[in-house]
Amino acid sequence: MSLEIEATDVIRIILQFCKENSLMDSFNAIQNECQVSLNTVPSIDNFVADITNGRWDQVLPTVGQLKLPRTKLEDLYEQIVLEMVEVREVDTARAMLRQTAVFNTLRQEQPDRFLRLEQLCGRTYFDIREVYGSLTKEKRRAQLSHALSQEVTVVPPSRMMALIGQALKWQQTQGLLPPGTAFDLFRGTAQGQQDEVERYPTFLDRTIKFGAKTYAECSCFSPDGQMLITGSVDGFIEVWDSLTAKMRKDLQYQADEQFMMHETAVLSLAISLTSELLVSGSQDGKIKVWKLRTGQCIRRFEKAHGQGVTSVAFSRDASHVLSSSYDGLARVHGLKSGKMLKEFRGHTSYVNQAIYSQDSNQVVTASSDGTVRVWDAKSCDCTSAFRPPQTSAGRDPSVNVVIPNPQNLDQLIVCNRSSTVFIMTMQGQVVRTLQSGKREGGDFVSCCISPRGEWIYCLGEDLTLYCFGSLNGTLEHIMQVAEKGSIGICHHPFRNAIASISDEGALKLWRA
Repeated sequence: MSLEIEATDVIRIILQFCKENSLMDSFNAIQNECQVSLNTVPSIDNFVADITNGRWDQVLPTVGQLKLPRTKLEDLYEQIVLEMVEVREVDTARAMLRQTAVFNTLRQEQPDRFLRLEQLCGRTYFDIREVYGSLTKEKRRAQLSHALSQEVTVVPPSRMMALIGQALKWQQTQGLLPPGTAFDLFRGTAQGQQDEVERYPTFLDRTIKFGAKTYAECSCFSPDGQMLITGSVDGFIEVWDSLTAKMRKDLQYQADEQFMMHETAVLSLAISLTSELLVSGSQDGKIKVWKLRTGQCIRRFEKAHGQGVTSVAFSRDASHVLSSSYDGLARVHGLKSGKMLKEFRGHTSYVNQAIYSQDSNQVVTASSDGTVRVWDAKSCDCTSAFRPPQTSAGRDPSVNVVIPNPQNLDQLIVCNRSSTVFIMTMQGQVVRTLQSGKREGGDFVSCCISPRGEWIYCLGEDLTLYCFGSLNGTLEHIMQVAEKGSIGICHHPFRNAIASISDEGALKLWRA
C-alpha cells in the first residue's frame, strides 16, 4: 500500500476490515496503549477554511466522522441553522432541528434555546442584529473554527500503517490469526496466501473427533479460509480453526459452550462471501441464519420446507437464501422479510442440491429423479432440463451434486450415483467424462472441485477419494479416507486441503 494515501482513508479502511474480521479488540487495545486519536482530518487548514467560509456541505460530512464535545457540536449546528434561516432555507433548517441527534438532545436539556430556533424558522423576516447580537456572522464562524480545530489532528499515514501492523501481530500472538494470513485493506477481507500450484492431497494432516453417538452430516470452509464449520446429526453447529482443526474458543459463545444448534440433525450449511453470516438447514425442514462472530440467530424460517433441507446457499449479496429439500422443491427466502419469495417446482423426487450460477442469473438443481434443471432466477421458469448419460443399462441414477466449473461459466460438474462424473454445459451437452473404472461398489456419494478448477474430487461409497485431472479427465490418484459410511467432502477455498466426513464419528483434514 502506498504511504501517500490520506490518513483518514487509512483509518476508514482499518476500521472497516477490523470490524468485519474480529480485530476490533486488538485495534482498540493498540489505540488505547498508543493514545491515538481518531479525530483526524486530512488538513486542519482546509477544515478551518471550510468553517470560516461557511462551506457547510463540506463541514458536516467531516464532522459526522469525528467525536466532538457536545457543546461545540451544538454551537456548530446552531450556527448552521441560523444561516439557513437567513438565506430562507427554512425547510432545511426545520429538518435539521427535528431529525438530528444534536437537536434532540438540545430540545430536552435546553428547551428555551431550542424554542428560539424553532421560532426563528417561523418568522417571515430575519433581523441580523437580533439573531447574531454583538458578534457578526464572520466572527462567530471564526470562533467556531478555532474551537473545533482544537479537537482535531492530522496523523501521518505511516503511523497508521504501523498501528495496523501492531494490531495484526497482536492477533497472531493470541493465536487468532494463522501464519500466512493476509488482509486486503481495501476490500476489508482476510485471506491466506493461495497455494501457487494446485495439487491433490496425499496425507492425513488433522482429525476432528466427535462424540460416541454423533458425527458430522455436513461441513464447509469459510470463504476467508480461516474457519471450518460442521453440522452434526445431534443438531450442533461447531466452528473449528481450519489450520489446527481445534475448536475456535476465541468465539465467546463457543468458549461458553453456547453453541449454534437445531432441534434435529443439521443437513446443510453455507457461508456468505464476507464470512460474516452462516445459514443452516435441518432434518425437520427449518432454516436458520446466524452471525458467525456472535453465534446469534438473526432469522428463522420455521416452515422453509416440508421435509429435510438438503442444501442451502446465499445469494451474492447475502440478501436471499436458496434451499433445496427432500420435499422435491427448491425455494428462495428473503432474509429481510423472513418469507418464502420464490419456488422452483418440477422435479419428481428429492432435490439434493440447488445452487446459483456464477453470474447469479440462473438457479441449477440436482435431483434424485436423475435430472439436472436450469431455472431463470427471476421468473422461476425452467430453461433447460437434462439427464447425464446412463453408464449402465436400466439405470437412471440420482444426481447428488452440481458444481459450477471455475474455468468456464457455461459448464457444470455433474456427479450422480455412479462411478462416473461429467463435465457438462448448462444445456446438457457432455464435454468430458471422468470414470473411476470401478464397476461395483464404487458409486460416488459426493464431489468437490479445486479453487481454480484443475482437480475434481469424488468420494465413493467404497470409502475412497478419487482425484481426477479436469483438463484430461484422467484418474491421477486414489486413497482411502474413511473406515465406514462415506458422507461428504469439501475443499478449502485457496489451499490444497480437503475435509472428509463419515459416520465413523470423525472429520479428517487431508493436505498435499
